[in-house]
Formats: sequence, structure tokens, C-alpha cells
Amino acid sequence: QVQLVESGGGLVQAGGSLRLSCAASGRTFSRHHMGWFRQAPGKEREFVAAINWSGGSTYYADSVKGRFTISRDNAKNTVYVQMNSLKPEDTAVYYCAAADARTTYGGSTSLTSARHYDYWGQGTQVTVSS
Repeated sequence: QVQLVESGGGLVQAGGSLRLSCAASGRTFSRHHMGWFRQAPGKEREFVAAINWSGGSTYYADSVKGRFTISRDNAKNTVYVQMNSLKPEDTAVYYCAAADARTTYGGSTSLTSARHYDYWGQGTQVTVSS
């Protein structure tokens, strides 16, 4: 069982930056691929970024490529997403998710799809004002 707690959300002006953190409980964090998803009001949850268990591979949605950077610190059981050049359309609740690397392949096809993730955080609100 993995419990995930996101933090770092808030209100920021367009063009600003935020760094979201997701702290995981337990001693199995390094055996999990990690992802960030977001959901805006009235819209479906969408993929944002993912990183494989070792940190050696990262994947991004086209809408955030070049602006967001995902990283992980396995010693701290934490995954991050640095969000720069934020736009109003980035406004959403951001969710952290974990996928067991023993059962989920760490390629883009798996890690960009919410159905491959086993555990989810409660979400943190990001609001970007224009």
C-alpha cells in the first residue's frame, strides 16, 4: 500500500512558476513509476507528466512540454513537478499517482494512461490568473 500526499498548489499569475511535491509513504517508493495528472472543472482527468521508477525516463503531455519538469528523489520518497510559464489553461486540480513497476511497464503507453496507476493522492489545486 502506498499513500500519496500532494502539496505546493496555490494561486499564481500567468507566467509564474510553482513546484508541486508528492510525498509517498512506505518503503516501496523506488519500485513505483510516478505520474502527475490534472482535472479542470467540467473536463476529464488528463495526463501531465510521468517518470519511471529509476528516474531514467520521463514523459510529458504536449501541452506542458518545455514548461514542466518532473523529477524524483527516491531517498526522500518524493516526486516533484516544476511548472514554469504557467498559463490560465493550466488551472486544475493536480493529482499524483503511483504505478507498481513490478506489474506496469515503464514506457509511455503505460505511464500516460491513468488506468495503469494503482494509487492516487487527494489532489492539490493550482489556479493561474490572467
